[in-house]
Amino acid sequence: LAITSISYVLALPRVQCPNHPDACLVEDYRAGDMICPECGLVVGDRVIDVGSEWRTFSNEKALKDPSRVGDAQNPLLNGGDLTTMISKGTGAASFDEFGNSKYQNRRTMSSSDRAMLNAFKEISTMADRINLPRNIVDRTNNLFKQVYEQKSLKGRANDAIASACLYIACRQEGVPRTFKEICAVSRISKKEIGRCFKLILKALETSVDLITTGDFMSRFCSNLGLPKQVQMAATFIARKAVELDLVPGRSPISVAAAAIYMASQASAEKKTQKEIGDIAGVADVTIRQSYRLIYPRAAELFPPDFKFDTPVDKLPQL
Repeated sequence: LAITSISYVLALPRVQCPNHPDACLVEDYRAGDMICPECGLVVGDRVIDVGSEWRTFSNEKALKDPSRVGDAQNPLLNGGDLTTMISKGTGAASFDEFGNSKYQNRRTMSSSDRAMLNAFKEISTMADRINLPRNIVDRTNNLFKQVYEQKSLKGRANDAIASACLYIACRQEGVPRTFKEICAVSRISKKEIGRCFKLILKALETSVDLITTGDFMSRFCSNLGLPKQVQMAATFIARKAVELDLVPGRSPISVAAAAIYMASQASAEKKTQKEIGDIAGVADVTIRQSYRLIYPRAAELFPPDFKFDTPVDKLPQL
């Protein structure tokens, strides 16, 4: 069967110039011709233009859209979203003698497709708010579709499932976000997102990598406006503290916040606990508790090439 299909493909007629068979033909989109660049011979004519029918300019967006092709195909919806919707008529020919519309939509979108479409819009809105790329949105949409079709989370709000799927997609793509960050861009409580997160992992029989302090360090330092040297020092401090088992049972986010606080206090770019807490989504008291655990061995935690603005013995003891 494979040999037959290959021979069939090879047997298909190939458009080429009889005088220059190896020449790469040029397409004249205006005339619809295929022209040989070597001798100018028109090899093929009446080539179908697969481009758009009209050009739409930015100042015409508010007016009627002349495009007749509709939205891009969505493979996540049943039937590939290839439905035709007839708009309401405006002329007399669109109505019968009783005033009823002659043309009606026989097939409307199913309730499951409508629910998924609303969830996809919510996911896209949440991703836009925290500047997540398209690949994470696509992965979230796929996760939501799997969960929705399994019907394993019946009774849970679709918005909560979508928020949990976004959290999982971020973890799987290696750019994790905290529950508080997802909660801030959705209308669902942190507790409900956490419940859905556990249920989805169980339903799909999947897993996510454990989060580490390094996953958040560059983003937190960048949002705080800290230089590269302080970021590298904070990353080193957090990794060393975990290796020495100084912060048992502590969340990686709180350890990262405490490491940033220690590194910034030792440098010229000093940041307060409140500034760091606002960016990391951690309470001041949580940062203090983690800082107190790593402070006694601060001298061992800094990288050897770090340039101190404030010596280790002058760091705040809290």
